[in-house]
Amino acid sequence: MTLYHASTLCIEKPDVLHSREKLDFGCGFYLTSIREQAIRYSERFTRRGKDAFINEYELDEETPDFTIKVFESYDEEWLDYVTLCRRGDKDTPRYDAVSGGIANDKVFNTVDLYFAGLITKEEALGRLKYEKPNHQLCILNGEMLNRHLHFVKAQKI
Repeated sequence: MTLYHASTLCIEKPDVLHSREKLDFGCGFYLTSIREQAIRYSERFTRRGKDAFINEYELDEETPDFTIKVFESYDEEWLDYVTLCRRGDKDTPRYDAVSGGIANDKVFNTVDLYFAGLITKEEALGRLKYEKPNHQLCILNGEMLNRHLHFVKAQKI
């Protein structure tokens, strides 16, 4: 599977150590299968006058010995997992990688209202059910990165 990562750098050897904490799926290396999504994300860097690169990788189809959690939609399970990760909860279920929708601006606004206690879980889920998930894959396990994610090239945007 071809995956993309937007950055200010060419990243031939990714790791999980340089990730920020309290992101959608936890601290890991984030990628997307949607090139246009990576390009839109890279525009955050160019607007600040920084270089931007789209790093391209191939992920092995078979990843034995590693557990990948896949969220197919913005449902209650996705919302609960993102809530735990963004709060940095130590009881968050452990996976080697997590795949699912990214909390874009519109989705993030709903999630933020839910986190703040301004809307109920049911209201948040009601709003989210109309959103079409885009894609992110977060590899949380450094060994999985090293064994199964292969750098192809980087393109300066």
